[in-house]
Amino acid sequence: MSGRALRAEAPAVAGIGFFEKWLSAWIALAIAAGVAGGNVMPGVFGFLAGLEYASVNLVVAVLIWAMVFPMMVNVDFASLRHIGDRPKGLVLTLVVNWLVKPFTMAALGVLFFQYVFASWIEPADAQQYIAGLILLGAAPCTAMVFVWSQLTRGDATYTLVQVSVNDAVMVFAFAPIVAFLLGVTKIEVPWETLILSTLLYVVIPLAAGIFVRQWLVGRAGNGAKGEAAVAEFTGSLKPVSIVGLLATVVLLFGFQGNVILAKPMLIVLIAIPLLIQSYGIFFLTYAAAKAWKVPFNVAAPCALIGTSNFFELAVAVAISLFGLNSGAALATVVGVLVEVPVMLSLVAFANRTRHWFD
Repeated sequence: MSGRALRAEAPAVAGIGFFEKWLSAWIALAIAAGVAGGNVMPGVFGFLAGLEYASVNLVVAVLIWAMVFPMMVNVDFASLRHIGDRPKGLVLTLVVNWLVKPFTMAALGVLFFQYVFASWIEPADAQQYIAGLILLGAAPCTAMVFVWSQLTRGDATYTLVQVSVNDAVMVFAFAPIVAFLLGVTKIEVPWETLILSTLLYVVIPLAAGIFVRQWLVGRAGNGAKGEAAVAEFTGSLKPVSIVGLLATVVLLFGFQGNVILAKPMLIVLIAIPLLIQSYGIFFLTYAAAKAWKVPFNVAAPCALIGTSNFFELAVAVAISLFGLNSGAALATVVGVLVEVPVMLSLVAFANRTRHWFD
C-alpha cells in the first residue's frame, strides 16, 4: 500500500493544545499546591493515603484510570495489518523501547544515585529513586506520541502501528523487565503487587479501550466516520485526563512536602539522569534511522516514541509498589515535569534536520 493510501486512512490527531503545550507549567503549579497543602493540611492528605486496598490507593487508582483510559481508546489493533509496510521503523522501535531504553535508564540510575550523588543522598532513598527511574524506562509512551508524530508530519498510520505493537508487547514484557531490573539493582520485588498493577493499569484499561473503540466505530460506521467518533470521544475526555494528572501530582507532592522543603535540589538531581536518558535515546535512534535510510516521516516518530514515557503507568505502579510518599513515586512525577519541554525541543530539532533524510 502506498504512503499516500496510508495517510488517507490515518486518524485525525489534533495538534498540541494549550494545556499540553504548557503541561510542565501546570505540573509546577500542582507541585507548589501539593507541597503547600501537605504542610498546611497534613490530616487531609493522611486520610487520603489511608484509602487503599491490596496496596492500591483507591483515590489514585481512579485518577490514573482517568488519565490512561482515553489513551487506550486511541489504540487501534486493526492498524497492525500495516505492520510490514515500514519494517525498519518497527524494528528500531522495538529494539530501542524493549532492549535498550529500560537497561540504560537503570544503568544511569545506578551510576548517579549510587556513585555520583552518593554523598548527598541516603542509600535507602537512592534505591527508591532508582526504582522510579526503572519504572519510567520500562514504560514506552502511548498517547502523546500521536501529538509528537503530527508535529513532525510523521506517518500517522504507521505511528499507530508502532504504538499498538508497543502496547501489545507491554502487556507481556513490562512486569518481567521491571522485576528483572529491580532485582539486579537489589530492590525487593513484590511480585503480587507488580502483577496486580500491570493488570489494573495496562491489561484492564486496554481491554476496556478496545471494547469502547469497537462500540464507537460500530455505531458510527467504519472508516473516517468511525475514526471521527473515536476522536470526538477521546477529545471530550481530555479535560478529565488533565485533571487526573494534576490531582495525582498534588497528592504525590502533598505527601512529599516535607522532603521537598528540606531538600529543594532533590528535583534537580532526579532530573539529571532523566535528561541524559531522553536526549541520548533520541539521538541514538535518530542516527540509527538515518544510517539505515529510514524515511523521515517514520524516523522522527520512531525516535520520539523511544524518548517519551508512559509516565501515567509509571506513576501508578510506583505508588502501588512503594507507596504515595515514596521516593520512587517522586521520581516518576519528576519525569512528568521534564518530559514536555524535552519533547518539544526534540520536535524542533527533528523539523530543522528533516533535510538530512531527503
